[in-house]
Amino acid sequence: MISKEITIVNTSGLHARPATFFIQKANTYKSQVWVEKEDRRVSAKSLLGVLSLGIAKGMTVTIIADGMDENAAVNGLAELIDSGFSEI
Repeated sequence: MISKEITIVNTSGLHARPATFFIQKANTYKSQVWVEKEDRRVSAKSLLGVLSLGIAKGMTVTIIADGMDENAAVNGLAELIDSGFSEI
């Protein structure tokens, strides 16, 4: 199991369209993947779960993965967040 903290940089945070891209990317990995904000952890493969966290620009979240492609999952999702979902 590995994890990485990352700060949300895009304007709208993980809402609607960017959250959909995030979920689609998370679902390409075989590992179990979670997003954690403060004391709440949800599946990164669940749109409702991710939206329920209310992640806005400037917030820091932790991406956690456990499985055969955990490194690729954490790094791939972190790169997607760092890219700003093409909104920066």
